Parts: sequence; C-alpha cells; structure tokens
Amino acid sequence: MTADAFLLYGTHAVETEPVRLRAGALSADFVNGNLRTIRHCGIEVLRAIAYIVRDRDWGTYEPALTDLVIDQGTGTIAVSYSASCVGPEGSRLDFRATIKGSADGQLVFDVIALPENAFETNRCGFCILHPIAGLAGSPVTVEHTDGSVVETKLPHLIDPWQPFKDLRAITHEVRPGVTAECRMEGDAFEMEDQRNWSDASYKTYVRPLALPWPYMLPAGQTLRQTISLRVTGDGRVPAAAATAEPVRVELGEAGPLLPDIGVIIYPDEVETALANLPTLSALGPQQLMFHYDPTRGHGLDALQSYARLAAAYPVETTLECVVSCEGDLDAELSDAAGMVRQAGLALSAIAVSPSVDRQSTPPGSAWPECPPLEDVYAAARRAFPDIRLGGGMFSYFTELNRKRVPADLLDFVSHCTCPIVHAADDLSVMQSLEALPFITQSARTIFGAKPYRIGPSTIAMRQNPMAGRPRPIRTISASPWPTGIRAMPACSRLHGRSAMPRASRRPGWRCSRCPASLERSACWRHPGNPSAKVNPGRSSRPCRGFANWPDSGT
Repeated sequence: MTADAFLLYGTHAVETEPVRLRAGALSADFVNGNLRTIRHCGIEVLRAIAYIVRDRDWGTYEPALTDLVIDQGTGTIAVSYSASCVGPEGSRLDFRATIKGSADGQLVFDVIALPENAFETNRCGFCILHPIAGLAGSPVTVEHTDGSVVETKLPHLIDPWQPFKDLRAITHEVRPGVTAECRMEGDAFEMEDQRNWSDASYKTYVRPLALPWPYMLPAGQTLRQTISLRVTGDGRVPAAAATAEPVRVELGEAGPLLPDIGVIIYPDEVETALANLPTLSALGPQQLMFHYDPTRGHGLDALQSYARLAAAYPVETTLECVVSCEGDLDAELSDAAGMVRQAGLALSAIAVSPSVDRQSTPPGSAWPECPPLEDVYAAARRAFPDIRLGGGMFSYFTELNRKRVPADLLDFVSHCTCPIVHAADDLSVMQSLEALPFITQSARTIFGAKPYRIGPSTIAMRQNPMAGRPRPIRTISASPWPTGIRAMPACSRLHGRSAMPRASRRPGWRCSRCPASLERSACWRHPGNPSAKVNPGRSSRPCRGFANWPDSGT
C-alpha cells in the first residue's frame, strides 16, 4: 500500500480487489469466494450471493480459498474453489464451490459441504441480497417450498419480521420487459428485511430462525445447496437522450434543518475529555449524552465525573439510563435521581431502557422477562419530574420495530444505528445510507409526530444485541496500531478503516435524516473510541474535516 493510500484509509490492511466476471450482458464481482453487484445490462439484479457460515455468536467465518480456478470464455463464466472453516475444539467444515454463468442470463452457484466432525453453527448456507433502491414496495412473485405461487410485494415500510417464509424462488422485474428469477434449492429459505439494521438489502437466507440455534452439523453428512439466477426477456435499456440544451439548476426554498450533533460519553472517557477540552470544543458537539449503567457498576462516581465535564463544557445534557429492573422500579430510579442531585449534575433530559431490551429477540425466540414499559416510564417520570423523558431502544431500529414502545408516555422516542452488523467493508458501509430514509419513514409511520431522536450511532458497534458483546478487533499483521487492523462485522472498534471513506459517510448520514424532521439536538454521533478524537499525542485522523460540517441549512 502506498503512503497516500495509508493516509486515505488509515491502515495498511487492504480490502480484496474484486474480480469482474462477465458473460454477455451478465456481470458480477467475485470477492472472497462470493458474488456481489450482480448486474444485467448494467442494472443491479442482486446485491450479493454468498455462502455464509456463522458461529454461535453470529460471527462470520472467513475461510481461505484453495484450488481457485477462474475461467472466462466467450460468453461464459466458470469458477471453482475449495475452502474450510475451523471452529472451536478442532471442529472443521470443508466445502467445494462452483459458479457457472452464461450469456443467456443464467448464473448458478453450487456448494457441497462436508463436516469432518460435528460442527456447531448458527447458519450454514447461502444468503441472497436483493437491492432496495427501485425495488422497495415493488411486485414480486414468490414460490414456496410446497409449490404454491403468490403474487405479492416487497415491503416498503420496514417489516419487523420475515416478509416471506418457506421460499423456493422469488421473481422480480429488473426493468420493463426483463425479469429475474432467483431459485434456491437444498433447504428451506426465508427473507428478512435487513433495512432494520441499516443494511441496504432484503436478505434471503437458509434455515428458518424459528428452528433452534446454534445447531450441530453431523460429521460426515454432506450438505448441498444451489442458487440459480435466470434473467429473461427482451427489454432493452433505452439509450441516453442527447440534448444540446443547457442544464439549468435553480435554488428552491430552504429544506429542513440538519439536526444538532452530540457525543456520548462513558465514565472511563471523562478524564480524557476534560484533559482535551480544546479538541472537544473544536469538534463542537451541541449535546452531551452520558451513559449510565448500574449493571456495569456505574454509580455516584460516574455521575460526579459527568457533572465536572458538563460544567467544563456547558451544553444540553441527556442521561442514557439503563434500568436493571431487578427490584422495585421506584426505588431504583429514585436512587438514581438522588445520586444525580448529589453529584450536582444538571440534566436537560433522561432516556431510560430496561437492560434486557438491549438484546435482540429474533423470530421464534422467547421474549426475556421484563416489567411493562408503562411501569418503567411511570417510575422514571416520578423520579425525574422536571426534565424531559425519552424512551425507545439503546440498540437499533430492529429492536424498536419489534417492541414498539408506548410513545404517548414519553417526550421523545429514540434508537441508534450501526452499519456493520452484517458487513464492514467500505462498499457495504456506504450503501447503508440508502436504508436510512426507510428507517426514519418507518419510525415516523409508527410514532407519528412524536419528537424523534437518533441515539448514539456508530460505525463501530458499541454493543451487540445478537451476542453478549461486540467482537474484538482483529489484526492481520504484527504492525502496531493502526496499520494491521482490518474491518470486521459486529466489531467494537474499527480504528484505521474509519478514515476518509467513513468520514465521507457522515454528511450523507446527516442529510439522509433531514426529511424525517428529527428533533433539534437529537442526532447523536458517537466519537468511536475516545482516542480517535480527543486523545493527546496522535495527529488528527483524515475524517477530522467533517467534524464541524454545517449544523443548519440544506
């Protein structure tokens, strides 16, 4: 990697360059054994076809490819490779993959897997991603495993559960006169709306979530799955219209204001922030959100440190308060209010959430025991009667969409976003911007005109609702931070990979929220880890120029 590339990306880790496969009008990018950006006549048909093996915490194995052969003939594609996944206690899964494509619009991805010994997994098989741009809310033909065929539509508003189950095939219109059928064989498939997690796709995956997981693949038992894409029709892409007329651009009325930006602070970050107040001031957050979690030992000391920072950097403040719900709600929240007063912490608002609501409840799973939210909010209102009360989810829109809070008891609702729940490469992170307007539109449909905030929204995952904790970072060389860091899904810190590509996402993130009319002082940007923004002794990262992007206007 060149010095310029290091300055651009902030790491010497390099994402694998895709191999462009072509067969007539059909094209696809081959990356790490999988296909993405599958197009016909330049129009995206599928976002990806990938063979995925997950561990018990939904982490994705990254098998090395062997015996890779790529043969592109005249109007044909032929790819084959072998790969292995090594799990805990020496468990191993081997598989052989073949990919064939032809100029007549057919593409077949076939995998035969063989566990060497009993192999534990949450998922083993194909995932197919349909794009959302131009497809959301459009008609599709769904064929089920029992042979029945249904004419229906992809959801426009984000579906909290699976829109389609027991899938065998799904057909959609690529453009007028051209359709694409994606047929899935070897198991039962179902679809989830990945926009819940800000992924820009509908994902069709193997093994219904209603079945138990993790599960064991028996030793020596062959598993075979095949995905067949067939693009048919004679519709042609219209030629671009040529015109000699000048292009005119006129400014209209001002649109919605951009919401204020804030940062969330944890107890162990306060001293760093206090030691670097000029840097914090240069970042210019209009809000400070203080994370308070008694289940992690936070108490009076944490609140006193927050009071010192609030006095040193006087802006509006919100306490993000986790409620353990392990005893009497009034007693727990009254104790918290008493410590806030004792610490001298002046709050503008408090947002509360039961601790158990930070975890995801996938389809088919039992909801964890939790007091009624009406009782939680009432106790919080009694304990903090003079400030605004917020609720929702401290995790992502997925959890809020599945457990819709009684918003009439709140002054505002909130949830967070994170673009690397399922994929952490630069392309996927940037594509996630497509999903954000669907999230805010869906939230507005659910909660109407209720004041609406976006909570701490990070590229790195600050918590993992699907597992006990975010995944640690992984180094790919002996180099010191950050040269050997690579981006991973569901990872707690991204370090260098959060440089210019990620920085350029920030203004896009903010602009995508404007149509939702978010409450002012409501759009939170997590500083990542404190060393990335306010740690002495390190030069500013490439993203620094976006920190004070204009806070008003269109």
